[in-house]
Amino acid sequence: MKQDANREMEEIIASIPAGEKPALLLHSCCGPCSSAVLERLLPHYSITLFYENPNIDTEEEYLHRLETQRELLSRLPGGDTVTLVPGTYDHEAFLDAVKGLENEPEGGRRCDVCFRLRLSRSADMARSLGIPNFTTTLSVSPHKNAALLNRIGGELQTDGLFYLPADFKKKNGYLESIRLSKEYGLYRQEYCGCEFSRWMDRPRTSDKPEEDPQIRHAGT
Repeated sequence: MKQDANREMEEIIASIPAGEKPALLLHSCCGPCSSAVLERLLPHYSITLFYENPNIDTEEEYLHRLETQRELLSRLPGGDTVTLVPGTYDHEAFLDAVKGLENEPEGGRRCDVCFRLRLSRSADMARSLGIPNFTTTLSVSPHKNAALLNRIGGELQTDGLFYLPADFKKKNGYLESIRLSKEYGLYRQEYCGCEFSRWMDRPRTSDKPEEDPQIRHAGT
């Protein structure tokens, strides 16, 4: 049976005792994607936001996206309650991890390795901070495989660390991230992050929101 990650997440949230807000480490791929995810999770969790994205091709771009993340937290209602933990820019680790997969298409095996690298580091950070739950914003993008992300996250669970399954694009999550990004004037990158996605990128002509070349890679 196909997993309904959104329904599973809603059931988990509904089971949280009234008045409690469990600690959650939320891996963030970027400010725009995290906007709708934070809006959805903040009423239920005490959130530490982990910005860990060694896939981004230049330090300048990495820092630009990190500053956008900070900008979002300064504007989003409840953002001042979020603890931001920036990762260390380590693009060489990404390049080593995907060596031999440089010519894979977007959504192929290179992306699988990239997801695992970032989620593994997120799980490690959650354990080091004593946070019992973790998840990622990545599934808010229509270009990211939520089932794969949830499988990887589930494999990284250990005693005392639970991966919150999610498909944040559901319930119009992606469209909400676009709306919030426009409302707050956030920088929205035009490519996933790594140099390989930049090289392989092709402009799209459709006027559908999810295919607009200005927004299509919001789920970095």
